[in-house]
Amino acid sequence: MAEKKTRTKKTEADTNLPLWRKVLHWVGRLLGGVVAFYVLLIVVFSFLPPPGNIYQWQESWRLGGIKRDWVSWQDISPDMARSVVAGEDANFCLHWGFDIAQIRDAIANGKQRGASTISQQVVKNVFLWQGRSYLRKAIEAAMTPVVELMWSKQRILEVYLNEAEFAEGVFGVQAAAQVLFKTDAANLSASQSARLAAVLPNPKERNAAKPSGFVRGRAAQIRSGAETIAADGRAACFETAD
Repeated sequence: MAEKKTRTKKTEADTNLPLWRKVLHWVGRLLGGVVAFYVLLIVVFSFLPPPGNIYQWQESWRLGGIKRDWVSWQDISPDMARSVVAGEDANFCLHWGFDIAQIRDAIANGKQRGASTISQQVVKNVFLWQGRSYLRKAIEAAMTPVVELMWSKQRILEVYLNEAEFAEGVFGVQAAAQVLFKTDAANLSASQSARLAAVLPNPKERNAAKPSGFVRGRAAQIRSGAETIAADGRAACFETAD
């Protein structure tokens, strides 16, 4: 009986709350639900392939279809993994989601790109949307450490390689290898891997199969960088077994 009276009083108290308190209460519950939803997705995608993302669905609608074929880590050439790290995030194994040195350099030199790590790009590609906005960057910044905590470096790179666009409407390293080089991701050579990494982040303007002078030069830099990170240990976090 006493417990019933207590509940009644609590309900009456909640009813008598000011409007702004009620709004804050429901906003808090909504945000809590969103956070719980994203955490659940992060857990699920730590072992299951993501079904696609907003950008891929938009491109599929625009182009009438896309090419996308998920492959496991064991079916991706080690040269491809090293190449994309060398080209996009050489310190991938040394940071926890944010490359502070690159961020400072980007700010100091007014760079529009260069500070976004592979981990941040995975969060954007899998969970969020394209385009620049403070809201998206804020959510990305909040989610990236969670992904780093719950996924291995190898898993982050595996997802990245399966979600990245390497040519218009061609997503993932397996589809790219088949469309551009008539081979599988597991059989990509060091040269082919470097060319694929060189088209990022502008796969619609650059062609790995028919490389321009810029792509050839960029690929040569990436190939050299891939050899460097293999030699100095900056590839160890994704080349060793989990």
